[in-house]
Amino acid sequence: MIHGAHVIVYSKNSDADRDFFRDVLAYPFVDVGHGWLIFALPPAEVAVHPSGENDKHELYLMCDDVHAFIAEMAARGVACSEVHEERWGSLTQLTLPGGGKIGVYQPRHPSPKAKAAAPARTPRKAAKKKKAAKKKAPVAKAKKKAAPRRRR
Repeated sequence: MIHGAHVIVYSKNSDADRDFFRDVLAYPFVDVGHGWLIFALPPAEVAVHPSGENDKHELYLMCDDVHAFIAEMAARGVACSEVHEERWGSLTQLTLPGGGKIGVYQPRHPSPKAKAAAPARTPRKAAKKKKAAKKKAPVAKAKKKAAPRRRR
């Protein structure tokens, strides 16, 4: 089934934006040839919002402390917008070298990654686990009598 997501950021200066993800954000990457870099992303989540139109998508990166993130970006010469407080988190935007903007926010909402790390046990899963444990339990075997030894 699905094992991940592949995000595409379109840019007027893709080389500069790749350098930004590699050098400033320090995301691990692979070079798939001809300088085409694909970056590993931190854990992700998807939210589906109502809209009057389809095919509109946004990319936000998440951080633990938006003010510390802004300070780190400033130390690297990257400007961020002022923080906007939203119901769901504290939001800033950074401008990529190619001119595109990416939102970065410190979420206030619970994260599904915490739930995924410790999934709730449903009765069905609990029954499966119990059944699997029974299969693995050692079964007492009847002792075989040793065959009498022949004397030579």
